Amino acid sequence: MTRDGLIVPVPPPSGGPCVVCGHTSPAAVEVGYSRQASGPGIVQYACPRHATAFVPGPVPDELLTSRDLLQ
Repeated sequence: MTRDGLIVPVPPPSGGPCVVCGHTSPAAVEVGYSRQASGPGIVQYACPRHATAFVPGPVPDELLTSRDLLQ
């Protein structure tokens, strides 16, 4: 293995900007989800520094759909 194979570049930031400080982090955490009347909803992210202090809201996997209510 070469030295170049051991040096890995920093991954690009994933997710969106932190809802508290606005910085984009490669380790962003989903902390909430806002539904939209038209189009897809907005996923809210927090950087690791603020994720523990931010009160989490529902994320898309936690939301019930009308199909879930009928079962």
